[in-house]
Amino acid sequence: MRPERTSCDPVFSWRRRLLLLPRVFLVLMLASLAQAKVAEKDSTTPTNTPSMNAACNDPSIHPAIKEALRVVCSRPPLNPGDPVGAKPIVVGLLGGFVKRDNRNHPEVWFARYLRSHYGPAIRVEIFGNHEWREAADYIAEQVNADKSHSSTGSVQEQAKVILYGHSWGSAQIVILARELERRAISVALTIQVDSVRRPGQNDRTIPANVVEAVNYYQTKGLSPGQTMIVAADPQRTKILGNFRMVYTPHQINCGNYWWLSRWLNKAHHQIENDPQVWDRIASLIDATVHPAQ
Repeated sequence: MRPERTSCDPVFSWRRRLLLLPRVFLVLMLASLAQAKVAEKDSTTPTNTPSMNAACNDPSIHPAIKEALRVVCSRPPLNPGDPVGAKPIVVGLLGGFVKRDNRNHPEVWFARYLRSHYGPAIRVEIFGNHEWREAADYIAEQVNADKSHSSTGSVQEQAKVILYGHSWGSAQIVILARELERRAISVALTIQVDSVRRPGQNDRTIPANVVEAVNYYQTKGLSPGQTMIVAADPQRTKILGNFRMVYTPHQINCGNYWWLSRWLNKAHHQIENDPQVWDRIASLIDATVHPAQ
């Protein structure tokens, strides 16, 4: 007679966990969609208005995002002057099902901060991760436009392209970098924040057209980030580091996210709202745009 399995039985436990996985992912997708809908309803200010560009002084910014960018916004304003060669291009990709004008995510406000910080000396755009092909087209158009205005035709190699993203957006910037490699466009820097790949994706191996790459991750919650990125060609790509971030439950304000997202996957959003992470990202971009500073 076969013995009855109990909930303490390892086989029973693992089978039960496997059966629960699809439900967990469904709940996460619903939470992400709900968060996107809430933000879409609240996003009444156009993305190109002057008040939105001055992210640090905008009264409509959510307190949690204001705290996330607190250290970044304390930086003194730049006087970049005329850029040497082609103006740098910075592109951010959002995670989940988030749209590019979603004001509940710091990636959007950080893009506006960069526009305000650098002024006309830099080109900055933000996209949803599902719009990565559109992002690739945008970068290619900018690079080709620079090349057409150059007497030597060599601006394509000189343009500094910087990519940053969180979650699915983080994994997608690696896919975007590979597409740019296919188009013979170099990338100066990729910044991955808690990268979460879709099935079949490779967010670990950084293509050889990337000069420098950095990875920030955490290991808690239902969607821990990629813990290790490596260079496809170490002779051409420098990995600046894989930095694990650790948080206590109430360390980071995540009030800009839906309660279910915070309950199920708080650490994934804590790293997204971490002031120190955004300060490091701003420093890396400053160093890439102005290496001498």
